[in-house]
Amino acid sequence: MSFPLLTATAALPAIGAVATAAVPAARRNAAKALALLFSLATLALAIVVLVRFDPDGARYQLTESHAWIADFGVRYELGVDGIGVALVALTALLIPFIMLAGWHDADPLETGSRRWRPTQGFFALILAVEAMVILSFEATDVFLFYIFFEAMLIPMYFLIGGFGDRAHEHGEVAASTQRSYAAVKFLLYNLVGGLIMLAAVIGLYVVAGNFSLTEIAEARANGTLDMATNTERWLFLGFFFAFAVKAPLWPLHTWLPNAMGEATTPVAVLITAVVDKVGTFAMLRFCLQLFPEASKWATPFILVLAVISIIYGALLAVGQRDIKRLVAYASISHFGFIILGIFAMTSQGQSGATLYMVNHGISTAALMLVAGFLISRRGSRLIADYGGVQKVAPVLAGTFLIGGLATLSLPGLAPFVSEFLVLVGTFARYPAIGIIATFGIVLAALYTLVLYQRTMTGPVKPEVSAMPDLRPRELLVVAPLIVLLIFLGVYPKPVTNIVDPAVQQTLSDVHKKDPQPEVEAAK
Repeated sequence: MSFPLLTATAALPAIGAVATAAVPAARRNAAKALALLFSLATLALAIVVLVRFDPDGARYQLTESHAWIADFGVRYELGVDGIGVALVALTALLIPFIMLAGWHDADPLETGSRRWRPTQGFFALILAVEAMVILSFEATDVFLFYIFFEAMLIPMYFLIGGFGDRAHEHGEVAASTQRSYAAVKFLLYNLVGGLIMLAAVIGLYVVAGNFSLTEIAEARANGTLDMATNTERWLFLGFFFAFAVKAPLWPLHTWLPNAMGEATTPVAVLITAVVDKVGTFAMLRFCLQLFPEASKWATPFILVLAVISIIYGALLAVGQRDIKRLVAYASISHFGFIILGIFAMTSQGQSGATLYMVNHGISTAALMLVAGFLISRRGSRLIADYGGVQKVAPVLAGTFLIGGLATLSLPGLAPFVSEFLVLVGTFARYPAIGIIATFGIVLAALYTLVLYQRTMTGPVKPEVSAMPDLRPRELLVVAPLIVLLIFLGVYPKPVTNIVDPAVQQTLSDVHKKDPQPEVEAAK
């Protein structure tokens, strides 16, 4: 039996979570170091998975399959395609940076405060989320995927509600209330989506007789499993609703600004750069592969929702006074681009969408983490409380600018390539939708540059005059992300080579081919 590499990649952070939680309360620094060590070991295993993966090989590789609940056809089945392996690598890459950025976020506050926050629990919960997200990217049994898709809500609930942002304009009591509200809203939205998906998962089992993604997809392809049209559409809607909540897609997005605003900055990055990617990934892996005809039937409606997300999220970002909520609404706009690329049903669109998942994770982490360093210095999330920061902290301002320029998809930085591919793929089949979506780029430039202008330029406000520049630990967090943004902006081929074969197979699942360009016949 070969070494279960995929299981090990998910099991390592799970073991790390238990080990970190077991460290005595007085050994906070030891708990942090242990958690970071496990996250780095997980990254090393993820790199091995990436190296072992052959883009020209079988669709699902490094597969594992074991009987689990045999009476109900549930198996422990894992496997990664090009899309899954790229997102496993992204997750494993970001977690160490998230931990380093939040190194002091869960330290105990002043003596007697009601906000006593156990450091061990904070880092253990991050590792638990990592394990569940990785398993979600690896699972090829629908029921197994559902378990971890839902289970990750529990540690995220405690991370949002128990370890909120210290920079709150209305004081500790109001902050606690807002954190609780944000955590409950996050949980309820995602639980409702999960319950609807559970009904669809049960319906799929009734129709197909098992939960194996590969077996059901193969049966659909060779005609041995023929779903009635209405049945397929209802099942598709059940899956898609849950993924649209997680993504998040308008109008199911309202939990995200609350959750990101009230969580600590590293947890906000964990939400939008890691956890939310499970929703868009699952649209590609499950919706399109299991329900190809229903996916094509729902495409016009979903494209309209995606365009609304792009414009709506960008417009609300323009009007925000809170830095973290601005990044949250910008992410809603970006997820609209990802979903637009998925359902454009072209190779450029889906390659761009997958690349966008990776690039958005890196760019949002860079911008949000630098914003967190800024907020921790001033103690305020309000844009109006800043001004002239670039004169007193030029490195902080410079990295903030690069993260912002990546967010607006400046050519030469990683998100530009993915956004360009999404728009090209959309124009090829739905030109009107592509034209409207392009306005999201203009609005992104507006909210990003206005944010930089109001916080970093102009006269130095007295409250920021003594603000220190980035410290070595903070530079260690930001510098690699900036390097990746530039590298993938100039040379995205390492990622596209991995994801393109999987994209072509997904298009084949839905029986779609790229539209041929119309060329006027020579006279």
